[in-house]
Order: sequence, then structure tokens, then C-alpha cells
Amino acid sequence: MRLAALRQKNWLILHDVDSLCDAPGTHQIDPDLFTRDYWCERGLIVGEAPGRGSSLFLQATPTEQWVLRPYRRGGMAAKLSEKRYLWTGAERTRAFRELRLTAKLFEQGLPVPRPVASCVTHYGLTYEAALITVRIAGAKAFAELLVNDLADEALLKRVGAMIYRFHQAGLDHVDLNARNILIDPTGEPWLIDFDRCRLRSPGKWGKENLERLERSVHKFKPATTTSSIIQGYRATS
Repeated sequence: MRLAALRQKNWLILHDVDSLCDAPGTHQIDPDLFTRDYWCERGLIVGEAPGRGSSLFLQATPTEQWVLRPYRRGGMAAKLSEKRYLWTGAERTRAFRELRLTAKLFEQGLPVPRPVASCVTHYGLTYEAALITVRIAGAKAFAELLVNDLADEALLKRVGAMIYRFHQAGLDHVDLNARNILIDPTGEPWLIDFDRCRLRSPGKWGKENLERLERSVHKFKPATTTSSIIQGYRATS
């Protein structure tokens, strides 16, 4: 994966040159690409994900869909500004950090979406940002399968084994929940949404990740035991 940065006026775009370029007939490297209006005008919005920020599913090419996710604040911070963050430099923005981390994980062969590009628009002391990744074809949220009683023991074990692979790579996923795990049509789990995540040395954060996922699983399916997830996790170690 080859990442390149482009800066013009008050915006900066970090992109994978094999996914996004200025070749004729392709989507041009431009901040408009990261707006709802751009895709709406072309009739290329094919769906929308639930959650803060409302990620959009886009028909980027005849054979590939993308996910556009604007960065949105939550909690008390959102009362001050829903989509503005404090500017401390391009490489410290949430969008650039997440794209670079996702690219590292992707290059290691871990089950993550292929990153396409991130855009940061700088306004003095603040910035806004958005991220584009490739959509995992036919995947459903683990949370949806839990709610519909479609997560069997074998799947739970595969989820545990998948998490172990990321922990071995040093990934501390600070928002490990059932919505951020996708299951593709073959039954294989994928991990998404690496905002504020980082690579770390082994520590108690691994146990905290699993505890967070356990709370999330019980939220969507109270009767579900996470013992099979732990079994899958430990069987891989």
C-alpha cells in the first residue's frame, strides 16, 4: 500500500495511490469527494449505517463500494462542537492517524477494510475530517446476528480468535463492541473503526478490550455467554 499526501489551500488529503488517483474516468482527489452532496448528485449513495455521523455506503465503481465516515464528537464535547476538533498538526488529526493505522494492519494481512483516503479541512485552531474505506461486500454487523439469534458457538469462537490476532499485533481497540465487528458471507469476522486506537506493548488493555466486548454482547443479546469468544481467543494463543 502506497500512501501519499496532497495539500491545497486549507485542506489535506492522505490517500492510497492505488485506490484514488487523478486518472481520467475516476473520482478525482478533491475535498468534495468527502461530502454527501458529491455522491448524492451522482446518485451513488446506496445505503447508510446507523450511529453517530451516519456513515454512507457508496457505489464508487461498478464492482466496488466504499464507506464514507465523517468524524463526529459525542458526549459533552458535542455540545461545544459536533464536528470540529482542535488542530495540533495534520499527522495528529484523528483521520490521518486512523488511516495510517488501518494501512499498517491491512499490510499485515489482518481482516480490516482496505483504506482509501482521509481528508482534513483546517480552520485556524480547529479542523473537520472524514475517512473513506472499502466496504466489505455482503458483511453484516455482529450485533445484528446476535439480535437475530444467528451467532452460533463456532462463530463466537472465530470472533475470539480474530481478536487474539489483533492483540498479537499490539492493537488496543478502544471501542471493541459488537457493531465494530462485521461478519462476511463466509462467516469470517472483520474488525472496523480504528478511531483513537493504537499499537501498544502487551498490557492490561487486552483484558479491558475483551470486557468491553462482553458488555456489548450482553447489550444486544443478554442471554448470550461470551465463554465461547474467550475459548476461541485462548485456543489461538
